[in-house]
Amino acid sequence: MTKGRLEAFSDGVIAIIITIMVLELKVPQGADFAALAPLAPVFLSYVLSYTYLGIYWNNHHHMLQAAQKVNGPILLANLHLLFWLSLIPFVTGWMGENHFAALPVALYGMVLLLSGIAYFILARALTAHHGPDSRLAVALGKDVKGKISIVIYALAVPLSFVNPWIALALYNAVALMWFIPDRRIESTLGD
Repeated sequence: MTKGRLEAFSDGVIAIIITIMVLELKVPQGADFAALAPLAPVFLSYVLSYTYLGIYWNNHHHMLQAAQKVNGPILLANLHLLFWLSLIPFVTGWMGENHFAALPVALYGMVLLLSGIAYFILARALTAHHGPDSRLAVALGKDVKGKISIVIYALAVPLSFVNPWIALALYNAVALMWFIPDRRIESTLGD
């Protein structure tokens, strides 16, 4: 499989995931602002998840842009990432519908944690295939931001049972950390 097909497949899957999430948003049963109030948790969880999917799509695009070729382990690592991302609509809906209760917030964090680990595995598979001196390996560097994200998710999941709002604040902090553009790949490639 070519790198282009892998990118196109991944883009399609992420687009479908976002479509599923938006289709889960229910239309309120009224024509005033009061009818929107009960939907606030669902909408807020949607915004957080949409932001995460956008961040994953953007970083996945940049990482594959720096890659020259793919192999079997890379394909499997990519499918592994897409599997965890595909669960985001489910945990998003569950968390929003239950007004950020502890267990749904914890499971949401588990999916984020496993998505982060899967992305890390994909990055390592690409680096292994291209070599430690490749432009991709140089661009990814030590991936401190990725490692910090995984640690924050791992801390946030059990904190969900202490106070779900603390966990949500940590999930938002990671999203904000990644929302700030990561120029490693662009600066290495000269784009």
